Amino acid sequence: MSDLLDALEARDPATRERELLAALPALITRAKTTSGWSAILKDVNPADITTRAALAQCPVTRKSDLKDLQHAALPFGGLNSTPVAQLSRIFMSPGPIFDPEGKGEDWWRFARPLYALGLRSGDIVQNCFAYHFTPAGLMAEGGAKKLGCPVIPAGTGQTEMQVQAMHLLRPTGYVGTPSFLKIIIEKAQEMGADISSLSKALVSAEALPPSLRNWLQENGVRHVLQTYGSADIGNIAYETLAQGELCPGMVLDETLLLEIVRPGTGDPVSEGEVGEIVITSFNPDYPLIRFGTGDMSAVLPGISACGRTNTRIKGWMGRADQTTKIRAMFVHPSQVADIARRHTEIKKARLVVTGEMANDIMTLHCEVEHPTAQAELASAIVNSIRDVTKLRGEVQLVAIGSLPNDGKVIADDRSYQ
Repeated sequence: MSDLLDALEARDPATRERELLAALPALITRAKTTSGWSAILKDVNPADITTRAALAQCPVTRKSDLKDLQHAALPFGGLNSTPVAQLSRIFMSPGPIFDPEGKGEDWWRFARPLYALGLRSGDIVQNCFAYHFTPAGLMAEGGAKKLGCPVIPAGTGQTEMQVQAMHLLRPTGYVGTPSFLKIIIEKAQEMGADISSLSKALVSAEALPPSLRNWLQENGVRHVLQTYGSADIGNIAYETLAQGELCPGMVLDETLLLEIVRPGTGDPVSEGEVGEIVITSFNPDYPLIRFGTGDMSAVLPGISACGRTNTRIKGWMGRADQTTKIRAMFVHPSQVADIARRHTEIKKARLVVTGEMANDIMTLHCEVEHPTAQAELASAIVNSIRDVTKLRGEVQLVAIGSLPNDGKVIADDRSYQ
């Protein structure tokens, strides 16, 4: 039995890249038939967008923008290319933010992570993602249906019934949050119920620390894999196995184009540097061009031992929105980027806020060549800080490569005690 869902997963990376880039003009042409994307991409000629460099000149539309876009043009801000009347479902997440679902098979592309977990046709899956208003439950169900796996639509809560269903129906797989799976296992142990059929779990929607993964494995769930996604895109990347062992990182879905950009900007970072995940999705019902998820990660070099050749990311590494209030003024990551752009000598910048509340010290740490011989540059940067942020700040010039690779553009190190 193949460990890969289809031949796409084993494509030569150069072939995959070429095919994705070749599809960009048609995607942008379709997107520009909508009122929302035609406004966002008004200055973009689809025929010109055939390289990553050209794509990087297009604006980033961030998840944080959706509420205002949608409020101005309900329900989807004019970003949907399939009319609302022809969709399958409309979901509502807190905000509220609305997300569409079309009528295509496995619309959220959940079959790949389920297959990577080892689930095959006939395996029963207990789906403990919510079915109410948000799409997670139906995301997983669509993938299971494509694989031929019967689903127990368990949803959240009702722990004793969850245990009863597992005891009587003998599912092989669990889908849901890792913390709820722990609760179910503990309840089964308390009830003396046999749920030993459960050997595989695909978890998401919250962090999976190593201690929790180990606990789940020690308590009977042999394989526990994470998937990373969002209500706007569906599955984005997922963990895999090779000879039953966990592979490092998460493999990107085949139908997405990934960029990692410096938070607050649309500027791609160098490979391996931490930044914000920006996705271009080729979904025909809901195209997304340079969609900023607000989550941070980094590209992991090399190809996975599982045989899938797509790009890997390190997984979720925090939130990209680092807007910080300093002396009653908000300072945004985009402002730090503006300062850096004014001085080509700056290779990387990080604003560090120290001191105590109401007595803030704002210092811009800048990676430059020959930091000890750049007094004139430091003085110019101080002026730029005041000009851009309207606040007084200090400058510390440091050697190239000395700032942490954690994606932070603004580090709030103040004492709040």
